Amino acid sequence: MQRAVSTHLHIKERLHPGLLDGLVRGGAQAVEIFAARQHLDYANRKQHVREIADWFRDNPVPLHSVHAPMFADYELGRTGAPPINVASSDRSQIVAAMDEIKRAIEVAEQIPFRFLIQHIGVPNESFDERKFEAAMTSIEHLRAFAKPLGVRILLENIDNELSTPERLVEFIHVTHFDDVGVCFDVGHAHLMSGVAEGFEILKKHIGSTHIHDNKKDKDSHLWPGAGSIDWKQTMELLRTAPQTPPILLEIEADEKVNVVEKMNETFEKLEAA
Repeated sequence: MQRAVSTHLHIKERLHPGLLDGLVRGGAQAVEIFAARQHLDYANRKQHVREIADWFRDNPVPLHSVHAPMFADYELGRTGAPPINVASSDRSQIVAAMDEIKRAIEVAEQIPFRFLIQHIGVPNESFDERKFEAAMTSIEHLRAFAKPLGVRILLENIDNELSTPERLVEFIHVTHFDDVGVCFDVGHAHLMSGVAEGFEILKKHIGSTHIHDNKKDKDSHLWPGAGSIDWKQTMELLRTAPQTPPILLEIEADEKVNVVEKMNETFEKLEAA
């Protein structure tokens, strides 16, 4: 399985070539960029996006995916900015969300990538038929916008009632969006019904992964082995997925950890599991 990593590891910092070099030294064979404005200012196409595009042109490591923005501000919502929510019941919020996500998709014009990782709803959001329908309209719009740029939408299982494995499969079947898949987030599955159960439901739709651990108490994005996930079972399951997704680490930033050493160690442990 391909070794990959999300720049979520450095989300508190401005993304620059030196950080990407470090991820490669850590064993990354592909990268996912987390589209947060303080990290990658995806709307700054002439400077910041171009700087990162130059790095990808000079390196053999591809941009595998971009995680859709969760907030439109430069503080990940700490300023009080509302979350970007494609399932909002507020029409003006939906329009604003579409505009912001499309700015992130447009990164593909300078740095080609395969997948946009998209949440439906926000953490702990309850199910509502109107929200579900709003999400269908939103994803249809994003899908049409992304397709000419060579980008596919992958929906992520997150801890809410709109994005359970069962709901995501229902969403794909009802919409008949055959090119929409799933990013299987192992940590989120562990918090919900369990990794094995979530995997079996989503198996044939999985195009990518988010690999991180937790103690089944909160979405802590720990390094694998620091929580309570059974990684031997998890790796055995992932190897049976029809589309053979990458091992894509999505870890919480921690200044005390030597990222290069920890990445290499983690990839080796997961591959040996």
